[in-house]
Amino acid sequence: MPKAISHIALIVHDPDQTARLFSAVFPDARVLVSEPDDSHHQEAHVELAGVRFVLVKGMGPATRHGDHIALAVDPAELRACAERLNVLKIEYQLARGDGALYFSDYDNHVFELDAT
Repeated sequence: MPKAISHIALIVHDPDQTARLFSAVFPDARVLVSEPDDSHHQEAHVELAGVRFVLVKGMGPATRHGDHIALAVDPAELRACAERLNVLKIEYQLARGDGALYFSDYDNHVFELDAT
């Protein structure tokens, strides 16, 4: 029986760029590992909400679809993240009476911030 999520691996074009995006949107995100570009398997590890995200260099999804990762936040944090996304010029959509926010990283991975 699983005890917890060990990690979530996402294929991204530039692991360091995506790690910086996570850190900019979520001030509590911690970059744990960043492998050099000359390694066989470039990746960055970011801890967010107690879960390790392994960002592996490669070709991410060609398009956005219904798959997404939802993170629980309080309403104040949702608004703060929206402000940080505005500064970064990252598009997002508010939903469910502004109780949810959806945005995508540079590789079409969709994230939901759920304050409901």
